[in-house]
Amino acid sequence: MTHQDLDGRPGVAAAVVVHEGRVLLVRRRVGEGRLSWQFPAGEVEPGETGEAAAVRETREETGLEVVPVEQLGERVHPDTGRLMSYTACEVLSGTARVGDAEELAELAWVALGEIPRYVPYGLFEPVRQYLDAALRT
Repeated sequence: MTHQDLDGRPGVAAAVVVHEGRVLLVRRRVGEGRLSWQFPAGEVEPGETGEAAAVRETREETGLEVVPVEQLGERVHPDTGRLMSYTACEVLSGTARVGDAEELAELAWVALGEIPRYVPYGLFEPVRQYLDAALRT
C-alpha cells in the first residue's frame, strides 16, 4: 500500500478488533457521510505501515493494546474516497473505553448478528468474510 490517496492525502488504516466473540466498533462525534459507527481508524503517518497505524489508532482511540494478526485488504472507500487498509487485530491488554473524547462519542462490542444495526450499508467483503469466520459461534 502506498498509504496515500491519488490526490496525496494520507491513507487510512482501520483495526478490526475481535475479542470474546464480538467486534469493536466506535461512533465518531462527526460522521463521514452515512458513516457513523466504524472500526477504530485513522490516517497513516509518514514512515508508518497500515498495520502499525491500526495498532496506534486503536490505542489512542480506545486504550486497548492490540497486535495485528492478518491484513484483510485495502480499497478506496466508496463513501469517503479515502484509501483504506483493514487489519485484523487481537487484544493484548486493556479495557476498551473512549480514549479520545474529541473524536469518539461511544464504543460498542458487537456480536455478528448485531453488525447490520450498526453498519446497515454493509461491510467491505474481505472484512465481512473474516468476521463471519471469527465471530461464528
